[in-house]
Amino acid sequence: MTDPARAGLWARLRAFARHLKAELLALSLAARDPRTPWYARAWALLVLAYALSPIDLIPDFIPVLGQLDDLLLVPAGLWVALRLIPPEVLADARREAAAHPQKLARSAVGAALIVLVYVALVVLAWAWWRARNG
Repeated sequence: MTDPARAGLWARLRAFARHLKAELLALSLAARDPRTPWYARAWALLVLAYALSPIDLIPDFIPVLGQLDDLLLVPAGLWVALRLIPPEVLADARREAAAHPQKLARSAVGAALIVLVYVALVVLAWAWWRARNG
């Protein structure tokens, strides 16, 4: 027998995942809209690159922490990105995403962007450490 509470939890999690995917698609469309400010586009690009990149900040094979970064960082980044986009642009993007649901594919460009961000962070940390201890 299946526990009804557990079945309800899985149904809510699946619904949340579908909603998150739809919002990521809307974000992708809104980032391409010329009415979106440059800073919102830049943030959206980082969020989309991280969400679609096969490379995670914390690898998934690390128990608990590997999944927590996906469960916390992606929704938090998405939340910020959606607030940076003008409401009329976001409404248009959501309508288009609902009318033409597409598959969001893992991106080699996204993976490269994330690697570049990680390299930049390492270089900045090294420069900071060297300046303090140099």
